[in-house]
Amino acid sequence: MSAIVAAVSLSAEHVFSKENRDGIRLTAGVGAVGDTHAGQTVQHRSRVARDPDQPNLRQVHLIHAELHDELRAAGFAVAAGDMGENVTTRGLDLLGLPAGTRLCLGGAAVVEVTGLRNPCSQLDRFQPGLMRAVLGRDADGNVVRKAGIMGVVVTGGDVRPGDTVGVELPAGERRPLEPV
Repeated sequence: MSAIVAAVSLSAEHVFSKENRDGIRLTAGVGAVGDTHAGQTVQHRSRVARDPDQPNLRQVHLIHAELHDELRAAGFAVAAGDMGENVTTRGLDLLGLPAGTRLCLGGAAVVEVTGLRNPCSQLDRFQPGLMRAVLGRDADGNVVRKAGIMGVVVTGGDVRPGDTVGVELPAGERRPLEPV
């Protein structure tokens, strides 16, 4: 199965979950048009409080639908957009991508992967125990963050459910994803 966009979501308000849409428009250097987290500089409240001029490396949040499947199997009621993502994919190991990977969404949009979403306590306010469920440990005991990845829009375009997702790996040394 090739990778696809399973859902797209956004919210103009600073709320945890985002509403599913028929499509979203990504703008280069900004993010999803109409989304509260779109902007050239940070938009997340905690980051704005620390330094409102730092670049926004979290313009677009992506989660793999397989995480939703895993969480539902564990008893959580989650669906696309519920954990604040803009783009839900299926058929792609987002967490295994190196930093700098470019994701080609639909016909034109390109999002460059900047890092991992760092899960926060808002997950537990949404559903008790959810934060723990999106954190794991690898064979070496290192923390594994499963709550998705973040990126910046390199090339704008419209993105809709059913669109294909192409992957362009970065040249040179591959850097693992770190929280951003």
